[in-house]
Amino acid sequence: MLAEVAAADSGFAPTVADTTPAPAAGPAGMVWIPGGEFSMGANIEAEDMCSLPGATKDAQPIHRVRVDPFWMDATEVTNEQFAKFVAATGYVTVAEQKPTEAEFPGAPPEVLVAGSILFTPQPGPVPLTQARWWSYVAGVDWQHPAGPGSDVKNAGKIPVVHIAYEDAAAYAQWAGKRLPTEAEWEFAARGGSAGQIFAWGEELKPGEKFQANIYQGQFPVTAGDTGEDGFKGIAPVGQYPANPYGLYDVAGNVWEWCSDWYRPDAYAQAAAAGGVVSNPRGPTSSYDPDEPGALKRVQRGGSFLCTDQYCTRYILGTRGKGEIRSSSNHVGFRCVQSASAER
Repeated sequence: MLAEVAAADSGFAPTVADTTPAPAAGPAGMVWIPGGEFSMGANIEAEDMCSLPGATKDAQPIHRVRVDPFWMDATEVTNEQFAKFVAATGYVTVAEQKPTEAEFPGAPPEVLVAGSILFTPQPGPVPLTQARWWSYVAGVDWQHPAGPGSDVKNAGKIPVVHIAYEDAAAYAQWAGKRLPTEAEWEFAARGGSAGQIFAWGEELKPGEKFQANIYQGQFPVTAGDTGEDGFKGIAPVGQYPANPYGLYDVAGNVWEWCSDWYRPDAYAQAAAAGGVVSNPRGPTSSYDPDEPGALKRVQRGGSFLCTDQYCTRYILGTRGKGEIRSSSNHVGFRCVQSASAER
């Protein structure tokens, strides 16, 4: 009862999960998410956990949402799962394709090479308002995630990365699934809770144990990630306790694509409609004032590069965004399946 009062005082009302029991059996590797009504968004007070002011403002105002029951992948899609998709279809990811002149007008031909974005540690401290730690590297893709000379032969249980939005959507369609809406993703990640800071509670390290793969040490310097959580860099899926719905890594490890277009005012528009929003699919168009011409979709959950020095978007309710034709070494995905689509 005290927890419910505290949640309400912070702008959150209790989650009301549907009571319909889960089907006796579901799709392999997926868990049942009961659906229901919940408070969606992030408390602006969480800003004191991130050095970048405004980090949670696009997750305001907190508003009531209802989602129908669905199935969700228990883990992020792994390299071995994605490899089966590629072997069955011959699919070629965006990162493996040479960019066209139409995509980058005026770009010199020599820079139009297949590749992806890599986190590049810096030799010393740099201003955190300037993301100098990202580099576009030729020959980087899901099969060569750390550079042209790397491979995924012994990384089957690692989340697949360097995946653009259309790559994730293509896999989902092949698997008879789809990408989650942002509302579905947040309802599932909360696991029935209301207003918690983290998927596991109010403390970052309950009992002095890390509950997610995030960044420790000075960011973003060389050898900065000290691996106090058990991993330096990306981790195999399922290394930390699952949330109450049986989902692993809903915080940290890799960002996860959602199907919604990104707009910073999406929640304001939803709240303006009044009442409880049912099964929202997000805005009809994309807009990011930081890059007005870019088409972006929502990403959720944070990654192994999230740190309280720069980005704490492993906090429940906070949001990320990504240009739909871009990929990097800390973005992956997981899929959902509507309850009516059970096979």
